[in-house]
Amino acid sequence: MLRVSARPLIFSQHQSPLSSVSRFRARSTVSNASEEDLQEARKWLEQVHAETIPRDIGELSFSRSSGPGGQNVNKVNSKATLKVPLDALFKHIPVALHHEIKASRYVAERSNAIIIQADDNRKQNDNAHSCYARLHQMIIAAGRNAVPGETSAEQAKHVRNLQKTDNERRLKTKKQHSAKKSSRRGSGYD
Repeated sequence: MLRVSARPLIFSQHQSPLSSVSRFRARSTVSNASEEDLQEARKWLEQVHAETIPRDIGELSFSRSSGPGGQNVNKVNSKATLKVPLDALFKHIPVALHHEIKASRYVAERSNAIIIQADDNRKQNDNAHSCYARLHQMIIAAGRNAVPGETSAEQAKHVRNLQKTDNERRLKTKKQHSAKKSSRRGSGYD
């Protein structure tokens, strides 16, 4: 996954915001997926809901929690831990999302699985539902990051116009700079 630092954008006198944004987007687009894979992922993301991923692909276990509940947490195994092997999960998810899911903070490298824990509630059942909800949210977030939206014709036209005006401005600045430099040169007759 491409990591992008959060530096402020500072533009020089001869650099416009559009050119920086274009370069940023070119660098941040890490898409090894084909256009067919992206289309499939877009359709899948439109239809995905909490029950899309079957609950039996993961292993749900319970342990003692340090969450809310006072002495109850010392007596009851209320903390839920969901362990979902990546191989089993990838059978239900489009290929375009695989790379982004592997880069998730929930992935345990050694076990090649996603591990999600919840101890927000006093009840086992509520914590189990919370684990599955977090899995669903993680998949949706990966989809938003991995699959770019489709560009409308109007938006593409607007971008082309912006690029054209940026190029014209750049060329005008270059000509002005060249004229300034050439006017400084002596005619050679002293």
